[in-house]
Amino acid sequence: MTPLPERERILIFDFGSQYGQLIARRVREQNVFCQIVRHDLPAARVAVLKPHGLIFSGGPASVYAPGAPLCDPKLLDLGIPILGICYGMQLACHQLGGEVKPAPSREFGRAVCRVLQGDGLFADVPSETVVWMSHGDQVSTVNGDFIALAETDTCPVAAIRHRSRPFYGLQFHPEVSHTPEGGRILHNFLYNICSCQGLWKIGSFLQQTVEELRQRIGDQRVICGLSGGVDSSVTAALLLKAVGPQLACIFVDNGLLRQGEAEAVRRTFKGHFQADLHVAEAAERFLKALEDISDPQEKRRRIGHVFIDVFKDEARRIVDVKYLAQGTLYPDVIESGGAVDGPAHNIKTHHNVGGLPKELGFELIEPLKDLFKDEVRRLGVELGLPETLVQRHPFPGPGLAVRCLGPVNAERLKVLRQADAILLDELKQSGWYRQTSQAFAVLLPIQSVGVMGDGRTYENVIALRAVQTDDFMTADWSRLPYDLLAKISTRIINQVAGVNRVVYDISSKPPATIEWE
Repeated sequence: MTPLPERERILIFDFGSQYGQLIARRVREQNVFCQIVRHDLPAARVAVLKPHGLIFSGGPASVYAPGAPLCDPKLLDLGIPILGICYGMQLACHQLGGEVKPAPSREFGRAVCRVLQGDGLFADVPSETVVWMSHGDQVSTVNGDFIALAETDTCPVAAIRHRSRPFYGLQFHPEVSHTPEGGRILHNFLYNICSCQGLWKIGSFLQQTVEELRQRIGDQRVICGLSGGVDSSVTAALLLKAVGPQLACIFVDNGLLRQGEAEAVRRTFKGHFQADLHVAEAAERFLKALEDISDPQEKRRRIGHVFIDVFKDEARRIVDVKYLAQGTLYPDVIESGGAVDGPAHNIKTHHNVGGLPKELGFELIEPLKDLFKDEVRRLGVELGLPETLVQRHPFPGPGLAVRCLGPVNAERLKVLRQADAILLDELKQSGWYRQTSQAFAVLLPIQSVGVMGDGRTYENVIALRAVQTDDFMTADWSRLPYDLLAKISTRIINQVAGVNRVVYDISSKPPATIEWE
């Protein structure tokens, strides 16, 4: 069987764009497989990969700046369709003889774009459409080899194509939601210009991955660490479909989970899937390690060490294991610089279970390493996981410990767990849970004066956080209705002992982060 990526592939060259992963997600949404690669990937390597098309991303540099990221100019001679976006357009035009200069005025935000040629890249796009601009430089003059496809009031070359080469350029960003026709423009590039057929579908991925797992694993045993989150749950369900009883799942109950989560894991994997589930009851070990610790980094460090110790103890009780599976996703691979042809960002250390595979002598299996989160959710639905689990909001690895600001103990966790459960319950009942990307409660390390009944109180403060985001790299606070916020606040104060004040976090990322610690 020919692997799915090799049947139809788009390569996205990363020139430092904050939207690189978003471009990839938009391409995947069109049922076309794509990979993000480093900007200087040689043309010879590209020829080996046989992509249907290339996309040059935007980036913060100027093509004339010292050290500006450049691509191999031989890419333009391969005869492969190329779409340059923002900096990617400027770079290719510069290499093909065009002139790039600082724009008369920098252009950031929405602009009205007038389509000059309504076929090819702009087929079925209205003659006037709103686009999202974010640039200081722009292509100022082009030679007779180029044809302008669109313009704005301040950018006479807002889109372009080469007369004889399959190169197209957009000065605006089709990948962002602020460009309403961006999906149509990308579709035109992928299907009309690159001749893609839309072979990348979750059902096909599932079928092929199950076959590949069966071939690789054979009759050996596999361990999968379950956290109760989407990624590890989908990984476990996928392996259960592939090798059934050869899979053993380890779930570490660290006492730092949200209300009802440990029970939900048992119900789903022990009850519904009949999995070989090993539950390590380790709440006391984690709380003892966290005693009197307030520094968030130290919390994370201690939780990580205890988790590894507990996991190793449980894993050693399972005999004849060769493989360890974990739910690594494509963004993890990109950001850790782990992809063979990918950019060497190394934004974060790539880990789910630390050095466990090496320490225990396991071979690592990462069946989700080509998928984005939204694709993992769709795969979970295909595998029959309950919607409540598949649509679950992200939850930090250290759990409630980093939402319990200051010291962590059983009493404070109980307060936080109850407040968080009320928030999520009200969001689900009101229909707002699916309209937010992440929502949670935070227990602050302060107390405030209040009046309850006829008495003065001096009790805990709960902060509520709800955000909306496409990529979690930037996020805006959710505009929850005042009536809903009032209802949540009233329920928390009335039903959670020890709380007399509720506040709502209206900070965006950046400058704030989504989590408080």
